[in-house]
Amino acid sequence: MSKLFRALIMGAPGSGKGTISGRITKFFDTTHLSTGDVLRNNIEKLTPLGIEAETYIRKGSLVPDDSMVKCILEEIKDIKGSFLLDGFPRTKTQAEKLWEVQKIESVINLVVPYELIVERVKLRYVHMPSGRVYNLDYNPPKEPMKDDVTGEPLIKRQDDDPDILTKRLQVYDNETKPVLEFYKEKGILNEFQGNTSNEIWAKLKPWLEEHMDLKQEE
Repeated sequence: MSKLFRALIMGAPGSGKGTISGRITKFFDTTHLSTGDVLRNNIEKLTPLGIEAETYIRKGSLVPDDSMVKCILEEIKDIKGSFLLDGFPRTKTQAEKLWEVQKIESVINLVVPYELIVERVKLRYVHMPSGRVYNLDYNPPKEPMKDDVTGEPLIKRQDDDPDILTKRLQVYDNETKPVLEFYKEKGILNEFQGNTSNEIWAKLKPWLEEHMDLKQEE
């Protein structure tokens, strides 16, 4: 019998959430829903939600809670199996509204020391067209400052500046504490600590194997 596992993944900027989400979808039978991707798709398709979202984004404002909840519910209503929400909910209000309509089984929270995250981004560079990420310490490119696949130059993202990242981490902390507390009270908050994605994955994967179906080889 298939295991139905509806979850969301949380983690501070630089915590390796993208890496871990990629591994989950690689090994387990689940649909990954990234809020950023959903919004971009709606904006590109000029849907009513996309048009509304773009007006807020252009002003530097957050998309209202009601609109975000409506957007996510629209995406998950047709998913028959397990799913992994990424980037939503961001506020306690969003969490409460989601819970009213769609219960979830678990919240996976990645816990990495903030000082380590800040130190790590000092050595992080990206290939913007593909999104490939390199770290000069533990995942360096084969040729200095060049993408392994295309040979194109790597750049440092603006938000990888240590001062900017420190402020983002403070904002994230303030925003997500009420969300984490909400799910803790529901008894579904599961935290996985580590200094690297590999450390966290070594703890998370066995736990996931108890709750999710492994992806079948095609």
